[in-house]
Amino acid sequence: MDKNARYWIEKLQLEAHPEGGYFRQAYQAELVLPKAALPAGFTGARAASTAIYFLLEGKNFSAFHRLRSDEVWHFYAGEPLVVHMIEPDGEYSAILLGRDLEAGQGPQAVVRAGCWFASHVADWKSFALVGCTVAPGFDFDDFELGKREELGTRYPQHRELIERLTRG
Repeated sequence: MDKNARYWIEKLQLEAHPEGGYFRQAYQAELVLPKAALPAGFTGARAASTAIYFLLEGKNFSAFHRLRSDEVWHFYAGEPLVVHMIEPDGEYSAILLGRDLEAGQGPQAVVRAGCWFASHVADWKSFALVGCTVAPGFDFDDFELGKREELGTRYPQHRELIERLTRG
């Protein structure tokens, strides 16, 4: 019997995420990297790595945002997830996370630090459960939620996508 989104939200004790969807931190490394060991822009020490469960369902989407760290995505359950990426220079690419390798899906992918990215379930009627691992570890000080007008002005060639996958 297939599990639905509500099953995963309840069993994994997921909570609403500020960028959209549901999440719960599943891991935080005990090893802490001092600020002096991190690249410019980090405001303090960080765990070496963190990992979350992340679930999107239906028309809910993860709005464009960027991090100071690389983020590795892992596919777990549901339908394929599309991750849209806009590099700082404006180059666009997309990842399709899923199990069907013949259809161009992959079970794992990386979003590089500083890249604007947003995601949604490919089918818009289903759900996707994924994991995200960040190194150096995630801290909300390293998270920037995209503003529709600013991103649209900076990347006019992607304005339609930005308007669809931002909240303001």
